[in-house]
Amino acid sequence: MSSAAERLTQVREGIAQAAVVAKRNPADVQLIAVSKGRMAEEIEALIAAGQRDFGENRMQEAMAKWPPLLTEYPGARLHCIGRLQSNKAADAVKLFEVIHSLDRSSLLDALVKEAEKAARFPAVYVQVNIGEEEQKGGCPIAEVGALVEAVRSSPLPLAGLMAIPPLGVEPAPYFALLAKIASQHGVAGLSMGMSGDFKAAVMLGATAVRVGTLLFED
Repeated sequence: MSSAAERLTQVREGIAQAAVVAKRNPADVQLIAVSKGRMAEEIEALIAAGQRDFGENRMQEAMAKWPPLLTEYPGARLHCIGRLQSNKAADAVKLFEVIHSLDRSSLLDALVKEAEKAARFPAVYVQVNIGEEEQKGGCPIAEVGALVEAVRSSPLPLAGLMAIPPLGVEPAPYFALLAKIASQHGVAGLSMGMSGDFKAAVMLGATAVRVGTLLFED
């Protein structure tokens, strides 16, 4: 069995290799460890190995698990990578440093309201429904520009665009499309790529990759 430190090293080496191929600096790619469904001990092992950024999908699970961890490890940063309901905006603003799933103006309004109350302003990625899938969260491609501008006019920092390609198809064209949309709107950050495809994402411009299985399981 490999240790958390060995798994972390392997993933970081994979990011570095892909970055070199793309003539990019590996330091420009942020690794987010997807810790949904993982025990505190598993998370602590990765923190001990040097990992700082973690992603959670479900608000309830994150609220139950993370406050004690963040108290004990003040250098850890928590990212919201799942769909977020507007009525959870207050909790999200208090818990997360970065929210990757902003996909509608009503959610932006709720986040801004709660951020101003708490005087805490998490950065946000605009999530794009890159495969135009009805069942998936994300802003329609045609509406990305308006939502990006709304974020820019708000007190919340714009981190970039995020997308999850459709399952079971080659993800690279979707990564390339997200990069093109970002370029059209003058956006630099790209949150894309997971355990199975993060190298392709890095080659196509990802500035943040969200890796779970490879970091937590042999």
